[in-house]
Amino acid sequence: MADIDIPPYFLCPISLEIMRDPVAVSTGITYDRENIEKWLFTGENTYCPVTKQVLLLETDDLTPNHTLRRLIQAWCTLNAIDRIPTPKPPVDKMQIVKLLNNAKSSVQSQMRSLRMLRSIASESDRNRRCMESAGAVEFLASLVKVTNSAAIEKNMGDNTNNEQVTNVSDEALSVLHYLQVSTTGLKNLMGKNIDFVEVLMQILRNGNYQSRAYAALLLRPMFEVADPNHLISLKQELFVEVVRYLRSQISNQASKASIQILVETCKWGRNRIKAVEAGAVSVLIEFLLETTDKRACEMILTVLDQLCGCAEGRAELLKHSAGLAVISKKILRVSHLASEKAVKILHSVAKFSATPIVLQEMLAVGVVAKLCLVLQVNSTTRTLEKAKEILKLHSRVWRSSPCVPRNLLSSYPSC
Repeated sequence: MADIDIPPYFLCPISLEIMRDPVAVSTGITYDRENIEKWLFTGENTYCPVTKQVLLLETDDLTPNHTLRRLIQAWCTLNAIDRIPTPKPPVDKMQIVKLLNNAKSSVQSQMRSLRMLRSIASESDRNRRCMESAGAVEFLASLVKVTNSAAIEKNMGDNTNNEQVTNVSDEALSVLHYLQVSTTGLKNLMGKNIDFVEVLMQILRNGNYQSRAYAALLLRPMFEVADPNHLISLKQELFVEVVRYLRSQISNQASKASIQILVETCKWGRNRIKAVEAGAVSVLIEFLLETTDKRACEMILTVLDQLCGCAEGRAELLKHSAGLAVISKKILRVSHLASEKAVKILHSVAKFSATPIVLQEMLAVGVVAKLCLVLQVNSTTRTLEKAKEILKLHSRVWRSSPCVPRNLLSSYPSC
């Protein structure tokens, strides 16, 4: 298609790609449905990208441009290009309500309805927002809560029936994940009426590998938008279950979500103690030893930086035989952010936990040599200043040590 001149009015003004499902907005401009829906509902914009006029519309107000779609199809045929598939008609609120009502009956009907809802949610952002406006989030959360409670009680006596109930809970969790719930919806899930965090915590503790993965993936965005008052009142049990799940490393995606949960929750002082007591430091160090993923390294070092802000966190880091070594190893090897966080961790140790044994270990595992190297390369200003401060703090112990290579000793800052 690159060698064929495409009529400009076949192209979506947003993506400049040929339109598959042309729809007109109230300003008269035609866009590809997927692009304009992403603009309006994911980007949360309220105006026409071309005219800049405010659009007062719901998703149902996107009018299909059938004439233009037929012209595009005809043009594809004339130019021997595969015809663009006729788009599915957008789902409407009544269809969603009907599926939700069907999901209130037998287990078999629930499973059929939930699978259809998951398929609808995976098709477009427009479908996801339509489902949310129809009350799907509240219904699914309630369904997970009820079925999870029934599974925990195990009073049914029928293993087959118990398994079916668990399957319903897992399917409802998967639909919630695919829904990509909005900020408002996530905050509602954390409200007292639903208290979905408690439900997800139970699933992390008692669920199968699939449901535990979905629980971690749902908790992450909830904590990203949570009110600080909610975060500072989290139970110790949550940190125990998140760390336990992270230790299992069942799913790479869910493991990253678990680390991100710790990033969001450990911003608050008391939560750091809870995470340390749950064994987060040693698990994160083990994870850091194994992973080569840039984003995972950055998140782990961010959490360890937070945890080393307290004496308990630093003690756990120093207790691990590879703690200082792996932190030092990540400097200048991952990214500027990773180096910054790693140097901050070492700064906390050097400033507040620097016993003679610790200082000798920092020499032996190459921390001091790495900090000297930081001064010689293109590091960020903040990282540079922290590295200088660490080296100056213990200059008497480190400066004359044979552990520091001669080529790096010249960069050692003067006191």
